[in-house]
Amino acid sequence: MRKHKGLKSAALAIAAFALIASACGSDDATEEVAEEEEVTEETTAPLPGAGTLACMVTDTGGVDDKGFNQISYAGMLQAESELGVTIDLLESASDADYAPNLQSFADKGCNITVTVGFLLGDATKAAAEANAGLSYAIVDYAYDPAIANARGLVFATDQPSFMAGYLSAAMSKTGIVGTYGGINIPPVTIFMEGFRKGVEYYNTQKGATVKLLGWDGKDGTFAGNFDSLDDGKNIAKSQADEGADIIFPVAGPVGLGSAQYALESGGKVRIIGVDVDMSVSNPDAAAVYIASVLKKIDAAVFAAIKDVVEGSGVTDNYVGTLANGGVGVAFTAVPDALKAEVEAIGAGIADGSIKI
Repeated sequence: MRKHKGLKSAALAIAAFALIASACGSDDATEEVAEEEEVTEETTAPLPGAGTLACMVTDTGGVDDKGFNQISYAGMLQAESELGVTIDLLESASDADYAPNLQSFADKGCNITVTVGFLLGDATKAAAEANAGLSYAIVDYAYDPAIANARGLVFATDQPSFMAGYLSAAMSKTGIVGTYGGINIPPVTIFMEGFRKGVEYYNTQKGATVKLLGWDGKDGTFAGNFDSLDDGKNIAKSQADEGADIIFPVAGPVGLGSAQYALESGGKVRIIGVDVDMSVSNPDAAAVYIASVLKKIDAAVFAAIKDVVEGSGVTDNYVGTLANGGVGVAFTAVPDALKAEVEAIGAGIADGSIKI
């Protein structure tokens, strides 16, 4: 990229100086003004990631799921913009696509491949072990024992979910709140368990008896998928019929169906978003969200790519917490006093004074 520096201001300055010189009769000044302006050209240095190919394989939710696939891809776009890497994307229509998509990117020589979701754990492990010279990072999975070229990107989402459970219990008018998951896997149930403990904490602190539907600490309600908006509507309706007026779906696009039901309920049900600020990512139903539990996957994805660009590889797992800003809560429609109370709880979790 080339730039011409300060042409307009230089021209004005020269013109003004010429007038002064003429008035003063200064031959030397006139000669100086007569000199041609030298135009300096600059060439912007290439960004550090030029020549690096960063690739991403989604799970079946797709890159436009308004949730964790989409925010993962936001980290890819940030790396493209700020580091200058070239990015590529393959979306998985079913779990049968995981291995072929990964093989395609290995054949292409992707310097780092980011896979999105716990369900890609086995396929990513196989790809990493078969391609020791390439780097991998996987959202919501960490290998034990560790794989040298595969970084786990995991998040203590029970922490902000605890905060969301507390504020849901505080804001419920019926004394009943609900949650449910897409599939019964640890990256889903960790949200639900944190939410349950937050409701319990509210009951203990306030002497209340708010009831939680959908998760008892061991088992609960699951859609069995991350795709069906109809399932999300049906589960939300079922929990609303049992009295829940705030529902926390941990189910990717399935949760969009619950938001639609809440919108159609005319305020009878409100929703806690997941992964991203759903009042922003799902603007058509923004009015139904009171808060969202944030999992800042984009920052973790960007960091993994940056490490590869800088030559340090993917040597350790990333764990996002309240303390390091890797997780959090976005407040959409929470009274100021309650927001301050919940933020204080978050600070207590972060510094260890509140155990969950």
